[in-house]
Amino acid sequence: MSVIGGVAFHAVGAAFAALCYTPQKKVIKWSWQTYWLAQAFVCWFLLPLLVAWITIPELVTVLKEAPADAMWKAFVLGAAYGIGGTAFGLAIRYIGFSLTYAISIGISCVVGTLLPPFVKGELGAVLQQPGAGWLITGMILGVVGIALCGIAGRFKEIDLSKYIGEIDSNFSVAKGLPLCLLAGVLSALYGFAIDQGQPIADIAYDYGAGNFQTNVVYIFSNTGAFLTTGIYCVFLHNKNKTWGEYKPAGNVPLNLNYILAAITGMLWYSQFFFYGLGHVRMGDYKFTSWAIHMIMLVLFSMLAGLALKEWKQAKGKTVFILVLAIAILLAAVLSLTIGNSMSA
Repeated sequence: MSVIGGVAFHAVGAAFAALCYTPQKKVIKWSWQTYWLAQAFVCWFLLPLLVAWITIPELVTVLKEAPADAMWKAFVLGAAYGIGGTAFGLAIRYIGFSLTYAISIGISCVVGTLLPPFVKGELGAVLQQPGAGWLITGMILGVVGIALCGIAGRFKEIDLSKYIGEIDSNFSVAKGLPLCLLAGVLSALYGFAIDQGQPIADIAYDYGAGNFQTNVVYIFSNTGAFLTTGIYCVFLHNKNKTWGEYKPAGNVPLNLNYILAAITGMLWYSQFFFYGLGHVRMGDYKFTSWAIHMIMLVLFSMLAGLALKEWKQAKGKTVFILVLAIAILLAAVLSLTIGNSMSA
């Protein structure tokens, strides 16, 4: 039952991740970098420190005893994840949200899952344990389902462009695809950052952190992401001279913008909070947490799009591909769950 509980926590975290961009639609007269830096401060800097302080007993002592190499590895890998997030945002500009999502998350799902046991030299042994066949099947189904979501999303964009009489003139596979590859590989390093920060979590566990042990790792992985994200936002602020957007000006609802940015940051951080609660319950196949999280993130994103009637104008063929993709993603989660249960 521990594995079932772990998958349930991953589902909650993925649901938060699927909804975290929703508040951005209501932001008024803020440039991307203003909004992004404001929400990143909450998600990547403030909440990791605050939640760790609340949930990790003897936090100062834990940090003093934590191995320096584990802290640096988690920080550097988190910083690389931040670069991947920026590349993801840039890729959307050239090939659209759907294809970027499918390609980047598909790569991240595979690389982020297999990298930790591969680096440790345990991949061969792990894949010979009970339930390994279910895990491999689940990952293959997950990649196929994510790819179909991307195809359905691209078809929807084409369907809607015909409906409203507009075509995206910025579409460029030559520019977008390399950014997707970069985003997929670097985003996958976040799961590896959690794995490399496990020695810090082990010390937190010894001091009574229990299932909240992973929260201490976020102090390093998330601040690393905040550093690289912040550098890019500062660059854009200086380039476009948008620092003044943080100050009241005219009729700009500044308080509302800050609230929306804070909500985005809380939703985004919540996925990591519940990811940690699920991760510690996954047993010998703990490395599959990243695949389960990624697959469920795409699954809930697609379901949310259907619920919000974003596919209303799409053709029947497009909707059929989406429904098929959702069914395959559900099968992938079920297969990964069975594999983890067998190992437990």
